[in-house]
Amino acid sequence: MRERNEESGTGTLGKAVSVLETVALADRPMRFTDVLAVSGQPRGTLHRQLSHLVQEGLLELRADLAYVPGLRLLKLASASWGRNDFRSVAAPFLEALHQETGETVHLGVLRGQEVIYLDKVESRQAVRMNSQIGNASPAYCTGVGKAALSVLDAAALDTALSGMEFRRFTPQTITSRPAFMDELAQIRASGVAFDREEHEPGIRCVAAPVFDAARSLVAGVSVTGPAYRVGQEQLEHWAPRVRHAAGAIMEELSAKLGPQR
Repeated sequence: MRERNEESGTGTLGKAVSVLETVALADRPMRFTDVLAVSGQPRGTLHRQLSHLVQEGLLELRADLAYVPGLRLLKLASASWGRNDFRSVAAPFLEALHQETGETVHLGVLRGQEVIYLDKVESRQAVRMNSQIGNASPAYCTGVGKAALSVLDAAALDTALSGMEFRRFTPQTITSRPAFMDELAQIRASGVAFDREEHEPGIRCVAAPVFDAARSLVAGVSVTGPAYRVGQEQLEHWAPRVRHAAGAIMEELSAKLGPQR
């Protein structure tokens, strides 16, 4: 759990930012008492700040009364990440994968129970994916999301799946945690994840995980296309290429950012 920074601003905004940082950088979801213990603020003041941050979408209060980063904060972060080293490192490998397959290539980062798409190389085909950089999708039923979840350790995975609603988007969507855990075991064994029309009807993809040594960055890269021209056999044919691209991104990321990452 992150300790409170004594140099943070002392005004209302500075204190709110300090609370936001405390929750956003914590290694697990934080309850009110957890935040209170490290914030040094009066109970009533902290309650108001947390309420405002939730109302603004910067934090989310889960059903178990734990606070986690909100979707608005994640979207703001993903927009700024568009200019960071990770996207720059990945870009040439995404382009190479696109040239090999001719289909849409995505780069997405895991944030809580969702994947936020950081980059995309559009298909050369007339029929293309209707996806946008900065959009969020459920991790449990997307190729990038499943690939990313597969590399989490037991504690981090339990946190990510805590309270997850396995909503059925299509007849192929996995709708229970036991079935999903079986799926993750298969992904770990093969090194790739498949989305077999589980999130959107008529859309299939194959994905592989991307992560740094400390697992502080957990992401995935995928090749996606419409089911009428991308069958399971084609996805399996592309799987080694996707694994190779993910591995190359990790090597380049490690070389660029160094062991301190």
